[in-house]
Amino acid sequence: MERSTVIAGFGGQGILFAGKVLAEAAMLEGREVLWIPSYGPEMRGGTASCTVIIADKTIGSPVVDRADHAVALNPPSMAKYGPIVAKGGLLVVNTTLIEAQAGRDDIEVLEVPCTAVAQRAGDDKLVSVVALGALIGRRRLVEPETVHRALAIVLGDRHADMVEMDAAAFDAGFAASLEPVAAPPRA
Repeated sequence: MERSTVIAGFGGQGILFAGKVLAEAAMLEGREVLWIPSYGPEMRGGTASCTVIIADKTIGSPVVDRADHAVALNPPSMAKYGPIVAKGGLLVVNTTLIEAQAGRDDIEVLEVPCTAVAQRAGDDKLVSVVALGALIGRRRLVEPETVHRALAIVLGDRHADMVEMDAAAFDAGFAASLEPVAAPPRA
């Protein structure tokens, strides 16, 4: 098994953090992992993304032309990464900021108001953690308990006070992914 995930949005939404947590969780489960961050010079407010590749054996290439999963937290990310999701893949869309439709019927689109869910969980800065919860809820890349452990590791002693809030945001996203998704209206 080898699965690639792209997480993308505005700098400051915790894109790279969510990717690190996913990568750490996969490593805790004994998997091979590549974590590849990408951001412009305007890191806060500009576009940021990261790619995480998880595999059961050595990863041959860091190049991802077609992602198995993409998380789009803002409109530019939806426009850029929605089209690269492989047939049968998953696109997680933050409907708090994105109104556009994916326009594809060959992938699963999971619409979650990630920013609103993060606000209800305690902090709208945790939007990427909510999205990570939704991704893991729909595609069990790693176990939720492992993500909780990974959150504690990535946050470390310096931010130990944030672990509980991040775990709550992750759990809220996970729960949102399990809710039935209404079929889009037919035109």
